[in-house]
Order: sequence, then C-alpha cells, then structure tokens
Amino acid sequence: MTVTQESLLFSGPVNKKLPMVVDGKGNYLIIEDAETKEQKKILDACGGAAVCALGHKDDDVVKIIAEASTKCLYSFSISLTNYYAEELAKFYIENSPEGAFAGALWTCSGSESNENAMKTIRQYWKEKGEPERTIFVSRKQSYHGYTTGCMALSDSNRSKPFDEITLPSDQVPKVSQVYPYRHLKEGETIESYTNRLLEEVEETFIKAGPNKVACFLAETLSGSTFGTSPSLPGYLAGLRKVCDKYGVLLWLDEVMCGTGRCSATGGLNCWESYPDFKGPDIQTVGKTLGSGVVTIAGVLVSPKVKNTFVEGTNMILGGQTYHQHAFNCYVALEIQKKIQKEGLRQNVFNMGELLGKTLKEKGLNSSKYKTIGDVRGLGGFWSLEIVKNKETKEPFDPSLKVGSKISAKALENGLVCMGLAGTVDAVVGDHVTLAPTFIVNEEDISKIAELMLQSISEVEADLIAAGEL
Repeated sequence: MTVTQESLLFSGPVNKKLPMVVDGKGNYLIIEDAETKEQKKILDACGGAAVCALGHKDDDVVKIIAEASTKCLYSFSISLTNYYAEELAKFYIENSPEGAFAGALWTCSGSESNENAMKTIRQYWKEKGEPERTIFVSRKQSYHGYTTGCMALSDSNRSKPFDEITLPSDQVPKVSQVYPYRHLKEGETIESYTNRLLEEVEETFIKAGPNKVACFLAETLSGSTFGTSPSLPGYLAGLRKVCDKYGVLLWLDEVMCGTGRCSATGGLNCWESYPDFKGPDIQTVGKTLGSGVVTIAGVLVSPKVKNTFVEGTNMILGGQTYHQHAFNCYVALEIQKKIQKEGLRQNVFNMGELLGKTLKEKGLNSSKYKTIGDVRGLGGFWSLEIVKNKETKEPFDPSLKVGSKISAKALENGLVCMGLAGTVDAVVGDHVTLAPTFIVNEEDISKIAELMLQSISEVEADLIAAGEL
C-alpha cells in the first residue's frame, strides 16, 4: 500500500493537505501540521464559518448526541414525519415575534435551504395564479450559497466563474448593497442614503415589470462577500413597504447572521434588532442552528405564504432525502434549548459589540495601523476592511492576496479568522471577518482583538518591506 502526502479530498487546494483539526475544547482547537505532525493550540474566533455556537466538545452536546442515537429513527419526509422536526419548528416559531412564522422546512445546508426557498416562491406564485412572476431581485456583492440556483442569486467572486450555467442575468437583476463605507456620498445623510437604496429597489421592480417580480432577497447582515455591513435604520421597513406596494415577496437570508448571532433583543432573528420591521415572508437560516455538530439549516415561511399553499393544492412539490431529518432536528432543538436557557444569544451579542468597540478604538482610530479602513458589524459578527490608503480607500492589488496573508499570519499567531478577497466589487479589495462562539467571554474578546491587530501589524510590516505599502 502506497502512502501519499497528497490530499485525497477533492476540495480547497486539490493536491495539498490543509492543517488537520485533531482535538479541541470550548473556544480552542488543536490543529496538526499535515507534514510535520506538529500540534498547536489555537483560539477559534470564527467557529468554522460562523457555525460553532457552543464552541467545541461541549459536555452537554456529547450527551445530547448520545441520546439522539437511541431515540431518532430515519423517516422520509414525503410519506412520514417525526416529532423532533415538528418540535424544532414549534420552538423556532414560538421564540420568534408573534405572527412572524407559521411553518418550517429543515434541510442540511444553507445552500440547500436557499434552493428550496426559490422553489417555494416559484410554487407560491403558481398557487396564486400568477405564474408570470419569475424574476428574483437580489443585491450586488451578495452570497447565498454554492449550488447553481444560489449562485445566480449571488454576486461574488465565488459565483461569477459559473455565470454560464446559472439563471440568465435578466431573471436575477441586482441592486446596490448596503455599503456606506464606500457608497455614502459626501454630505449625504444616512437617511438620504437609505432612501436612495430603496428608490433603486423600486425602480428595479418597475423596470423588470412589477407583475413579473417574484421576490426581493437580501442578507439582513451581509456575510462573507464584503464584510459584515448591517442593515441601516429604516432600510428593512422600507423594503417591506416597497415589496408590499408591488405584491412582491420579501425574503431574508439569515443563514450566517441569524439563529441568535446578531439580535440586539437576544432573539433568534437578526431582524429583531430593527424594531420598526415586523418580519419577512420567507427566511432561510442555518450555521449556528446545529452548532456544527449536525448538518442542519432551514426555511421559515410566514402565515401569508403557508395559507396560500393550504388554500391551494396543500402540497409541497417534492422533497429531499434528508429533509426534516430526525437526528439532526433532535440535536439542533436541544442545542437551541441550551443556548436559550443559558442566555447565550444575549451573551454573544454583548461580547460581539465589545469586540467591535475594541477593534475600532485600538485599530481603526489608531495611527499605528496603516491599513484598517473600516470596522463594521453587529452583535457577534464583525469585519475589518483592509485598504492600501486610508484616506482614498484605495484597495491593494488583488495579486497580493492581503486578506489571505492576514488570516495565515493570524493562524501562525494562534488565531482562526476569515481573510477574504473581492470586497469592493468581487475582484479587488480585502477584509477579515470574525464570528466568535456564543460562549465567548471578555478575556476571549481581549485576546481575539490583540491577536487580530498583531497579525495585521505584522503583515503591514511585510508589505512595507516589499514596497507595497
């Protein structure tokens, strides 16, 4: 038998082994170098891709999984169901603002949830007798998943290479994202900027033909494409008004920012941070729902959407093998109960706000750091936009891969973060994102900020030495 040092996994760098996660506890991971087998303890400031709400190897979760293995039997959602899927739906609906949601579909990933939301919206309009509504309006610099339907809804450096095999551009028109750091005009107020964004949405509906638009889709808080830029005051309520004016469904993607990560009220939904907004027609969720120990995500529908199906065919067209998966739903439900009982949704919001404040005070507002152009986020989700010139906001040449260099340097220093590219327009620009676990404390926050800023400073020194800064 031949032993190879090459990776046999067909993902990421195809012919290279990445560092192996071999152990961990709480907010820390033990990683092993694929070649030297040297092990290192690192602080996980991302929880994977904003996933691990309870950190790693939580004692209660170990017990929950053991219990699930004795209780949960597989059932195919087309012909059978199970109590655990029903109970998880009840939990999410009852712990959201009254009247927000009336039904849930549990899937295995955010991409899968967004694909199913597209199909739900398509069937909704057929049930309503308006089959001509086939246009999905979404935003520039958005990311909704890596399946073909989702990539058409997205606008990122990960989706653009596949434009030729996704929906045509006139079926998925894009409007401007909420990006005040770069798009707020000189002398323009936030209120005026918000109104300008909303006017663009309405103009896009009119241009496409209001009777042809099926939905408007947005991330309540943007995720990986250009950093965590929150919705502005009045923006969500304004979207609701425009969508209602033209009979368009409003769909929020909270796969990354939802399920407790970014709610000022300590609620499940990021949009609860905006008291003038009463909820979407459809919402997709995922990530922290299962805290990384089970593969689960979901689609939530409002009473309006559910009633349209009930009053029509009363049947969803099709289902997938692992929809409403009993084991996944049982584990996710118990995880959510634990998070709620221990007040961890409010904790991650408060600790995350402390992280944002610390990064602004020590990084953004300090002359020590030459490349931190902006620090933005909400609750437990924050990003630093990295620029070559803070005055002009000029980005680095993408060939330098500055975002990746910062995340690599952070890993050397014992910190996991997400260094990403294509921030400005899916081609140029860099940012670094942090998404700590829900169990993070003040000591952790201080260390995350310290290691993050140290890593940026060291990359800046390298760039100066290379004549790039």
